[in-house]
Amino acid sequence: MDFASLMTKEISKAKPSDTKDKKETGSNNKYQRRADVEAARIAAYNAEQEKLQREREEKAALKRKHEEDELERRREREEKKRKLAEESRKKREAEEEAAERQRRKRLGLPELPPRASEEGTPVPEEEDIDDEELIKKLRELNEPATLFAETHKARLKRYRKLVKRSLTPQLSNGPIPTTLELVPEKDMKIPAKIPKDIDPESRKFLFRQLASYFTMLLEEWAIALAKRDTSVKESFSGRQAFNAMVQSRDNMRPLFKKFETGDIDHTVLEAIVEIVHCAQERRYVDANDGYLRLSIGKAAWPIGVTMVGIHERSAREKLHESDNKAHIMSDEVTRKYLQSIKRCLSFAQVRWPPDDLLQLMG
Repeated sequence: MDFASLMTKEISKAKPSDTKDKKETGSNNKYQRRADVEAARIAAYNAEQEKLQREREEKAALKRKHEEDELERRREREEKKRKLAEESRKKREAEEEAAERQRRKRLGLPELPPRASEEGTPVPEEEDIDDEELIKKLRELNEPATLFAETHKARLKRYRKLVKRSLTPQLSNGPIPTTLELVPEKDMKIPAKIPKDIDPESRKFLFRQLASYFTMLLEEWAIALAKRDTSVKESFSGRQAFNAMVQSRDNMRPLFKKFETGDIDHTVLEAIVEIVHCAQERRYVDANDGYLRLSIGKAAWPIGVTMVGIHERSAREKLHESDNKAHIMSDEVTRKYLQSIKRCLSFAQVRWPPDDLLQLMG
C-alpha cells in the first residue's frame, strides 16, 4: 500500500464525523422550533404591553395630580372669595349700623337694639308651644311624639309642617284628580232642578255630587274597556274606543276645575244637573234632549234677509234672545267637555240599560 492510498483511506474515515458535526451545529444555528419562536414573540409582546401600561399609568397619575391641584386651587379661590364677601358684608352692616346709631343719637331717638345672632335664634314666646301640649297634639295627628335626638325646636318645626300639610287640599285618586271630596254612590242622587235659594254649602255639595258621578262613569268606562279580549283591544275599533275614553277624560278636566272653583255659568249648571238627573233615572232620551238644548240651544237661526223694510217682522226678537244661547259655540273648551258629557251618556245607557226601551238614545 502506497502513501496515496493510505491517505485516501484515512480521509474517508474522517468525513462522516465531520458531516455529523456540521449537521448538529447547523441544526442549532439555522433551524428553530415553532414553540420557541412563539414564546419569544409572546415575551416581546408582553414586555411591550407592560411598557405601554406603565406609560399610561404614569400619564393618568400625572393628569390626576394636575386635576387635584387645580381643584385645590379653585377651592382656595372660592373660599377666599367667600371670606372676602363675608368680611365685606359684615363691614358694610357695621358701617350702616354705626351710621344709624349716629343718626338716632343726633335726632334724639332711642338707641338701636343689638343685632341678634343668626345661629340659635330662639322661637318667639307667642309662637312657642309647651312640650307636653306639643306631644299631645302630635299624638292626635297619629305622629310619633318624638324622634331620635330630636330637640323641642325640631319637634315644633315638624308639628308646624304637619299642620301645614293637613291644611293643603288633597287630590282624589280618580281618573281626574280633584280637590273636591267625592261622595259615595248612595249620596250621588241629584235633584231635578237647582233650588233658587240654594246656600253656598249646598251648592258645593252639588259640585261634589256631579264630580263623583262623572268620576264613577269614567272609572266604569275604563273597567269595561279593560275587560275586552286582546284581539278586540288591538283592533282598529278597539283602539278608537279607548282613545275616545281618554279624550273624554282629558276634555272634562276644565269642567272639574269649574266645579272646584264654583265659577260656572248658572244656565250651564242647570242643564248639566238636568242631564245627570235624567241619566241617573235611566231616562236617556230626556237626558239627550237636555244635552241638545244645552249644546245647540233653542235660538232661531236666521235664514235669508232679516232686515227688510221699516216694519218689524214677527218673532225677529227671538234671534237675539240670550236665554236660548248655544253654549257649545261659546269656546273650544266648553264644546269639548259638553261633547264628553254626551259620550258619557252613550256609555251609561250601555252600562246601565233602561227598563223602558223607548228611553234608549239613537
